[in-house]
Amino acid sequence: MSNITIFEEQSGFATVKRESRLADKISSGSSLRRIQTNTNGTFKRIVGGEQIGKAVPHEINIIVVDMLKEVSREYYASDYDPDGRASLPDCWSPDGRTPDAKAPNRQGSGCASCNMNIDGSGSKGRGKACRFKRRIAVLVEGDPTGDIYQMSFAAKSLFGKGVGNEHPFESYCNYLKANGEAPDTVVTKVMYDLDADTLTLKFKAVRHLTQDESDLIDVAFTSGEAQRYIQLTTSEVDGTKAQPVKAIAAPKATMFDAPEEEEAEPVKRAVKKPPVVDAPVEDKNLSDLLGEWAED
Repeated sequence: MSNITIFEEQSGFATVKRESRLADKISSGSSLRRIQTNTNGTFKRIVGGEQIGKAVPHEINIIVVDMLKEVSREYYASDYDPDGRASLPDCWSPDGRTPDAKAPNRQGSGCASCNMNIDGSGSKGRGKACRFKRRIAVLVEGDPTGDIYQMSFAAKSLFGKGVGNEHPFESYCNYLKANGEAPDTVVTKVMYDLDADTLTLKFKAVRHLTQDESDLIDVAFTSGEAQRYIQLTTSEVDGTKAQPVKAIAAPKATMFDAPEEEEAEPVKRAVKKPPVVDAPVEDKNLSDLLGEWAED
């Protein structure tokens, strides 16, 4: 990044910036970039799965380059293991309606009728196992390189009502539209909601764009990179190719962000009552074995 000094100290020599002949021979793995939100109230720049620079506390100013029209969905069948290897979700849907053809363990033909979209299918019988997710491609205010980053938000940061000019993301977009603006016409402040019990973000318009910022958006939007960032999962951005761990028990909700309850009501389906049989002995320790996914 342009704002990182790689030299420990400056010498007294007159120096030049030489055009390298070796740069293309250095393999750095995935160079995809994202801004990670953390339960300690910081934002981190992640490039190829590695943190770049220092974490930024409390809030960060961004410029939205691109986003999908609909909110996406993401489902993990296995519990989060902080010591385990990152893996792709079992099932995901970019448009929140039908599973992606690349998903290795699609749960149904449509999201509305999926069993993982029913209240109670989530971890410990709370919420839904399949979670809402919004991915956007952004620029960072003050970064003249025009580097695109992915940001992703879970349901707690998406849905609900705003207060004044601070809103959850979906409400924020509608608020901008009602005032003749859009996410790509303003600088947006992303900040942690300090009154929330779990990781929750709020959004606020800061100002109109400068001409230089507007030009950077035009270049970024037409590059094709932004379109990839709004669809890739976090694991894919970090270069993870590992397939999900095959579930051996009942599906459980998982995600990268802090545990949360869904805000939007799913379409509920009538469930046929099973025939009366002798009730099995309940495993009272099962709930202790279920974990929650958290991003950090």
